[in-house]
Amino acid sequence: MGQAVLEIKNMHKAFGPTIALKNVDITLRRGEIRGLVGENGSGKSTIMSIASGMQPATSGEMRYKGNVWKPSSMIEAQEAGISMILQEANTIPGVTVAQNIFAGHEKEFSKFGIINMRKMYAAADKLLQDFGISHIRAADMINKYNFEDRKLIEIVRCVNEKTEILVVDETTTALSLEGREILYKLIHRMAEKENKTVVFVSHDMDEILEHCSVLTVLRDGDIVGELSREEMDAPGAVQKIRYLMVGREIGEKYYREDYDSSHQDEVALELQNITIGPIHNFSLKLHKGQIIGFGGLSGCGMHEIGRAAYGIDKLDAGKVLRNGREIKNPQTAIESGIGYISKNRDLEALILEAPIQDNIVLPSLPTLQKKGIITPASEKKMSDQEIESFRIKCGSGKQLVNTLSGGNKQKVSFAKWEAKNSEVIIMDCPTRGVDIGVKQSMYALIEQMKKEGKAILMISEELSELIGMVDELIIMKDFQVTKEFVRSKDLKQTDIIEYMI
Repeated sequence: MGQAVLEIKNMHKAFGPTIALKNVDITLRRGEIRGLVGENGSGKSTIMSIASGMQPATSGEMRYKGNVWKPSSMIEAQEAGISMILQEANTIPGVTVAQNIFAGHEKEFSKFGIINMRKMYAAADKLLQDFGISHIRAADMINKYNFEDRKLIEIVRCVNEKTEILVVDETTTALSLEGREILYKLIHRMAEKENKTVVFVSHDMDEILEHCSVLTVLRDGDIVGELSREEMDAPGAVQKIRYLMVGREIGEKYYREDYDSSHQDEVALELQNITIGPIHNFSLKLHKGQIIGFGGLSGCGMHEIGRAAYGIDKLDAGKVLRNGREIKNPQTAIESGIGYISKNRDLEALILEAPIQDNIVLPSLPTLQKKGIITPASEKKMSDQEIESFRIKCGSGKQLVNTLSGGNKQKVSFAKWEAKNSEVIIMDCPTRGVDIGVKQSMYALIEQMKKEGKAILMISEELSELIGMVDELIIMKDFQVTKEFVRSKDLKQTDIIEYMI
């Protein structure tokens, strides 16, 4: 076992009446990749957000490198060697890539109060190259880059020669396959070659088992188990971890078990020869009772298709039609019975400063009206029903969305369209940051939606999810369709990857 670098004793954290951590003890050691797993709201991110200076503990103590540790900010923590890559986007809009990377460190490039931007760009470009990121340029404006690329920029900003502990909080859910490989190489280099510490928070059991050297499991603010590498390699380890996480057996059924790709004849959503940016003359018919999936690497164009179908981004040519009505913006999409779950939920799917209840009922307000009046009781009833259905971990529907864990935020973004009873739902990475128990229930809900005749467009970077759930799979590369697959029990990830790369 490596030398202890961070010791946490009796850490307790309360958000009003909600207890996030219950006197937790944990010791992080040099040279380890420590996995942290648990259901949404189990407390795994809360522990490390306190250690990295994002928020204070209610009580308890920490010792970092033998000294009392009580950081007042993330900047203080990073300067001392503890960096945390957050789950959500955390870049500064309206400035360059280099200014994001060196935010708070501008003095390193200034003389007499004037910043030498050429020197900053050169330093940032070198860092990007050192991380193996060749397609991002330091002098470019940050707004030029998509969600996945911005996450890579955050990684470069967070990790430097001072970093002793790197906390990776559900970061891989925001990365493409190439981005994940960059991150995996980084964490193994830090732990195995530099004798540093990595804390890996994830819901992806495959990557946890592949990359972590020790695993800590949390449930409802308590540590309920710790597994060594040998225990993680033992037969039945996945089932044991799942049981520890949720306190019950997870049934065998996960994805759909049928291989019936049939659907109704009626077209629920049609894309007619749409052109948007580098995507040219793309057409698609989505039928009632059909699930069409899109897969590919970062920048392939699949996310743009979803945004165009919902009317977020203006088309250069072509039409999006729902029952003969042209969809030109999200308002007409909602009125036409289309829902959209955005990958970038904090900016596009949720109102973070508003209560859970307001977020859930917002698309349904017109249907809640009776003689022009919406009663608080009707809003509460709808919200409470979805909170219970999705097991959203909160004190009440009045709790602000920005106080929720990432997975619970995703449940809210899903719940509002279920409450609206949307006939067409565009899902862009719908299970991002969601624990295994909730994923299972979401997949069951998606399957039920198909049976009810709803039409679903599922965009995902998880090939297993697409293979397991969709009727038809469209693979894109460089903004073009390279291959289409029909649902089959013989379809494997290896059959698909060659058309993505």
